[in-house]
Amino acid sequence: MSSALSASENGSKVTIVERDEVLGGILNQCIHNGFGLHYFKEELTGPEFAYRFRKMVEKDKNITVLTRTMVTELDENVAHVQGKGGMEEIRFKACILAMGCRERTAGNISLNGTRPMGVITAGAAQKMVNIDGKMVGKDVVILGSGDIGLIMARRLTLEGARVHAVFEINSTTSGLRRNIMQCLDDFNIPLYYNTTIFEVVGKDRVEGVYYGQVGESYRKLEETRKFMKCDTVILSVGLVPDLQLLPNAETNPRTNGLFVNEYYQTSKPWLFSCGNVLHVHDLVDNVALEGKQVGLFASLYAQNKLKKGEIIKVTHSSDFSYVLPYTLFEGEGEVELKFRLKKKVVKKWIKVTSAGKELCKKFVLAGVPGEMMTITINKKDAHGEIVLEVE
Repeated sequence: MSSALSASENGSKVTIVERDEVLGGILNQCIHNGFGLHYFKEELTGPEFAYRFRKMVEKDKNITVLTRTMVTELDENVAHVQGKGGMEEIRFKACILAMGCRERTAGNISLNGTRPMGVITAGAAQKMVNIDGKMVGKDVVILGSGDIGLIMARRLTLEGARVHAVFEINSTTSGLRRNIMQCLDDFNIPLYYNTTIFEVVGKDRVEGVYYGQVGESYRKLEETRKFMKCDTVILSVGLVPDLQLLPNAETNPRTNGLFVNEYYQTSKPWLFSCGNVLHVHDLVDNVALEGKQVGLFASLYAQNKLKKGEIIKVTHSSDFSYVLPYTLFEGEGEVELKFRLKKKVVKKWIKVTSAGKELCKKFVLAGVPGEMMTITINKKDAHGEIVLEVE
């Protein structure tokens, strides 16, 4: 919706294709607050945030919305869709991918044990509780400290369930620090680091889990094996960009998203990507802001107004998981680089260089892998490969 509004503002006609019955995506089931602080300068719930965008879209005469419609195939300049009226083709000059993510499942992480009822992903549990009004269980264990898992720990506690523990296989959380404090600490829910589920036990329904610590290379330390009784296991073990439309596309193994330049163009110039389908964000406000940028770029491309130049590659040291975008164009102007650290750093400098020359530095009091960070550079001084380092 943010991309559509931005493209329309720049003079383009836009079609939004949405497979659900209403616009808003995952926000419609995120009834907790904490959204909108950066974009609208006030605190909103997920549905409130989505509603504001929907009202803006509804008022925009340049935007057509197709709900309950699936894109079945995507070719250059044409999208094959199936909706309420059957199969049809939508022709375009530029296409923006903004499909978000899907959750990793028990199969994705090779969860050991039997296959009883009661093993469910955090997002599915959130939908059942917040949309369908159904409880998923009474005695809960959560595997993974992703933000949705942390939020569901609080949500289920408020609904009367007992959340016994959150297990995190890494030594640092993959969720925001504020969610650790507000969702676990405030409710006395223990978080165990370097710990995972060894085995799920149960015949018809989950009866408990064997859990324990992991060593190097995530090797399970059998001598630490313990049993915890529960009737529900909630998985919050990561998100994967939903790129089913492009099954053979080359992706970055760190983000599982497509490679993009500073205009968020993929290897196909007419195809743009933004939001969680490109890389997983912490805040929906940042998704909306990124979408606004990409809407402008796609509109300029459709009007043959997108300026380019010599390509500059963006790389990083081993301290980082990834940096976006992957390439820039020589010239003037500021560009925001987005990155995630591979491990926790305290009181360090993030330094950006080009051809050995320092472009800028940013002091980091405390940085963790679970939080996306940014640094802004001016391209005018970049005349060779751009490198990010921790100093």
